[in-house]
Amino acid sequence: MTLSRLSLAALLAASFIAATPAVAQLAPKVGPVVTTPHVRAELVAQAPEGIAPGAPVRLGLLITHQPEWHTYWKNAGDSGLPTELAFTLPAGMSAGDIAWPVPKKIPVGTLANYGYEGTVLLPVAVTVAPDFKPPASLTGVAGADIRLKASWLVCRKECIPEEGEFALSLPVQGSTALHRADFDAAQAAEPVALGKPGVVEVVGNTLKIRIDGLPAAARGKTLEFFPETTDVIHTAAVSGKDWTQAWQGEAWTATVPLADQRSASPTDLPMVVVLAEADRQAGQPVAWRADAPVSGKWPTPAPRAEVSPALQAALTANTATAPAPAAALAPPSASFWMALAGALLGGLLLNLMPCVFPVLAIKVLGFARQAGDRGAHRRAGLAYTAGVMVSMLALGAAMLALRAAGSQLGWGFQLQSPAVVAALAALFTVIGLNLAGVFEFGSMAPSRIRSAEARHPVTNDFLSGVLAVVIASPCSAPFMGASLGLAIALPAVQALLLFAALGLGLALPYLLAAFVPAVARLLPKPGRWMQTLRRLLAFPMFATVAWLVWVLGQQSGIDGAGALLALLVCLASVVWAFTLRGRARAIVATLLVAVSALLTGAIGPNVLQAVEPMTQASAAAPGESARWQKWSSERVGELHGSGRPVFIDFTAAWCVTCQYNKRTLADVELLADFDARKVALLRADWTRRDPAITAALAALGRNGVPVYVLQAPGKAPVVLTEILGKDEVRAALAAL
Repeated sequence: MTLSRLSLAALLAASFIAATPAVAQLAPKVGPVVTTPHVRAELVAQAPEGIAPGAPVRLGLLITHQPEWHTYWKNAGDSGLPTELAFTLPAGMSAGDIAWPVPKKIPVGTLANYGYEGTVLLPVAVTVAPDFKPPASLTGVAGADIRLKASWLVCRKECIPEEGEFALSLPVQGSTALHRADFDAAQAAEPVALGKPGVVEVVGNTLKIRIDGLPAAARGKTLEFFPETTDVIHTAAVSGKDWTQAWQGEAWTATVPLADQRSASPTDLPMVVVLAEADRQAGQPVAWRADAPVSGKWPTPAPRAEVSPALQAALTANTATAPAPAAALAPPSASFWMALAGALLGGLLLNLMPCVFPVLAIKVLGFARQAGDRGAHRRAGLAYTAGVMVSMLALGAAMLALRAAGSQLGWGFQLQSPAVVAALAALFTVIGLNLAGVFEFGSMAPSRIRSAEARHPVTNDFLSGVLAVVIASPCSAPFMGASLGLAIALPAVQALLLFAALGLGLALPYLLAAFVPAVARLLPKPGRWMQTLRRLLAFPMFATVAWLVWVLGQQSGIDGAGALLALLVCLASVVWAFTLRGRARAIVATLLVAVSALLTGAIGPNVLQAVEPMTQASAAAPGESARWQKWSSERVGELHGSGRPVFIDFTAAWCVTCQYNKRTLADVELLADFDARKVALLRADWTRRDPAITAALAALGRNGVPVYVLQAPGKAPVVLTEILGKDEVRAALAAL
């Protein structure tokens, strides 16, 4: 076997294993629950009598908010957007409008919103037609398929547009009442319609309001007032200070100021009045709704103000991520061409990364073996380049497709899967054994495979390009984090051009060596040194295996790493057994294969188990782990609420640059600067897939690690460079 032909079967299997499981595991599954870093949303149903004409059937979206986050009522107030629900139901079933529970007023500085915190159910009544006949497949234990596409805006100090697709199967014959308490609570919080219309009169810059017919339980109480029409009243007005209310016998009256930036002049104003929480009684209505014709003359509306900066930023970001129509595709901007150049340069620099070296060293050795054969040089260079380009585009396309389908993932996602890490460790073990001379593929492979390699030698060059991309892509973020972050927000064609530029940069040195004689002449001449170098290259391979086992240990714990090491020993013994001759080969190989199979069944699951990431995330330097806290958006909010700035290290065990930068972050003088300014140190460990960290990276315009962020309360985050320097961090601290 020539060294450049590492094994068509092994590389092909490795490429398939490394690419396919990561995509398969990340493919979005539509179910009843969608979880984001800010809410948990669940499609729920209430059908105690099954699905039949006249039977009570209700659907709803049950939203559980993270602390301090909220979504919005039908009138969001000064800023915000109401939640929208779009149902797809079987024929003969139709969904009504949301029966909005009463909201609460949420002050935001000098503004106020109307919305929900904690847990809220947005119910929708479903009408079943008299002629409803479920298909035969939907009877018995089967169910009617319910689909929902929902969108909501969730805000704290910042606002994030989110959406989800939900699916639920309801039994046609049988009771569905698991969430009865939630539906009962939502119904109790729904305003009761009054029999009498209200009265609303415009007097100057105020509304004079009168509501008759309120029950005795409400009379004499202080009520909260919510108009259902947006942009009419001064939402942040405080009762008793900015607006007044009083009881005139059985009639409730109020004088409410109009909004300074009023844009609506309705002829009819639906409105809701609500009891204070202290006045509410279990089993009794808490709110009432009345429609009122508006009399009087509306003042001339003031020019419409812009929405709040936080909301505008969220909406702009949401619009930017939406794919533009092909007909309206804008020409590439100067920033895009700069990003393209950055991607090309980043690909070139990838050739210097230690995680790429083992594969590329073999390519150099293969080129040297072909010295003097210009035709073989060119074929090998083109095949290697093709393998790099095809696999880079495939990775980019898979990531864009999964992002478009709703999955949260970032660049380097293939090494977030323990199965992929274990498969690569096995592959590099086999390659290392081959380089060390333990076995020769030509002596073990069937004659059909050996003849296929002889007829198609460039296949291995192509596959080595694929393998280089699988290993190199997690290392690319330090060189082009901003470019990859930009790629996710670009139209698909431009995004794929960025990935292509990255691949071309990675392959360019070998392409030049294949076609430029001056570069080819720099390669050494063939000789006995090549056999020595081949043995030497086995050690970088085994070092890569050690690194991959360590990465898997961060994902699956010490038991997972130990299990993988044991399985790699079994793999090495099986490979060695197949190098024996005669009966010994059959006996020893059979015995070792059986032992390996039993061991794989016994300890193999430990390799794939999930463990809680360590607080020090990705092997913090000794003595510094106590300083670092586990990152979460809630923890950042708590620290900012107490007035403390935060420094966030977005890291991963498989990110070599992250580990290098930890030496900078462990510097005694730098840690003293953090302490002097009371900066909290947070570490976001992305070794395993984490949608919350992915979303946080996306909000910063990044989709890979490392990323370093310094943020003080009330200030925009400062994103530092990926190759971290002590002076840069100290300068950022000085600017706080």
